[in-house]
Amino acid sequence: MAGETTLTIVGNLTADPELRSTNTGAQVASFTIASTPRTYNRQTQQYEDGTALFLRCSAWNDLARHISQSCSKGMRVIAQGRLSQRSYQAQDGTNRTVVEMTVDEIGPSLRYATAQVVKQNGNGSHGGYSGGTTYGNPAGNPPVGPWPATAPSQPPATDPWANGGSGYTPDTSTTDAGDPEF
Repeated sequence: MAGETTLTIVGNLTADPELRSTNTGAQVASFTIASTPRTYNRQTQQYEDGTALFLRCSAWNDLARHISQSCSKGMRVIAQGRLSQRSYQAQDGTNRTVVEMTVDEIGPSLRYATAQVVKQNGNGSHGGYSGGTTYGNPAGNPPVGPWPATAPSQPPATDPWANGGSGYTPDTSTTDAGDPEF
């Protein structure tokens, strides 16, 4: 939506995500991401931690369920979402303001870990894809899916992405070595 403040944060979950349901049946996952900047001190020749940012986050419906099944305390994640600010009056009568993020996308950081993605069967509300990940492969099980057990050694000749993803397949039927016509 136009005018919303979007943010990407990399950090660690401070606790397991809490999954709840609203009165209308919508599921919401609540969790906090801690992000601590590190800088290198040339005088001491060591890294030093800066002041940690603790950002309260929420995710809804299928994403909430997937987060509760896939993420746990201490996991390093990359989350993208929309910031919002709300004010309220605390029980002691003071006015307070909080900044929160509604998560649109989240996944494990692969800097210090590996992950195995497993497509979840959804209700079709997102064109048949509802995302979903499992973090690592703690049981050591082979991946399960509709793909063949072994990948072909060569991509099909008709695959436009076989040359590194550009989508461009040179026309080998011509011998023109000159400059292309624009």
